[in-house]
Amino acid sequence: MTTVAGSFVHESSYVDEGAQVGEGTRIWHFCHVMTGAVIGRRCNIGQNVVISPGVTIGDNVKIQNNVSVYTGVVLEDDVFCGPSMVFTNVVNPRSHVSRKDEYRSTLVRRGATLGANCTIVCGHTIGRYAFIGAGAVIIGNVPDYALVVGNPSRLIGWMCQCGVKLAAGTAAPAQARCAVCGATYRRGADGRLAPDSAIGTS
Repeated sequence: MTTVAGSFVHESSYVDEGAQVGEGTRIWHFCHVMTGAVIGRRCNIGQNVVISPGVTIGDNVKIQNNVSVYTGVVLEDDVFCGPSMVFTNVVNPRSHVSRKDEYRSTLVRRGATLGANCTIVCGHTIGRYAFIGAGAVIIGNVPDYALVVGNPSRLIGWMCQCGVKLAAGTAAPAQARCAVCGATYRRGADGRLAPDSAIGTS
């Protein structure tokens, strides 16, 4: 096991040789972090979580109970994975057909929330600070700040970085202001919603 001083791993969990666990990260009961996985700083890994080889997890990520993070998944900083949500990495699995060379990647961008029991079908990107509702089934890319619900998933609104709904609708609002934290947003020329300070930046 490769760890940094200050991390915590519960005695019932396994962190394989060659995995990396950042400072301040806490790994709770009955977890398995496999060789080649990289977990950042100040993360909280709940009970019964599996993190597969090659997975990269950023800083301050929270993974709730009963989540398996499969090879091909990248979680950027500040991502929240709700209880029992599901990642996949093959679109057409068969028990009798090996498809390990056909894994598709999933990228979850900074600050996104993946609600309890949602399913993220592989090969897609979840945008920055997007909010995936409980039980949703994601079958395509999700824009930054989008609020997405249902099975199959549909875009119904837009969310502030603080987690409060900004506006309803499928098109990003021209302008929006959070009623709670006061943050302001605008729609850029590319049609994407972004904080005022981020308009025109990558």
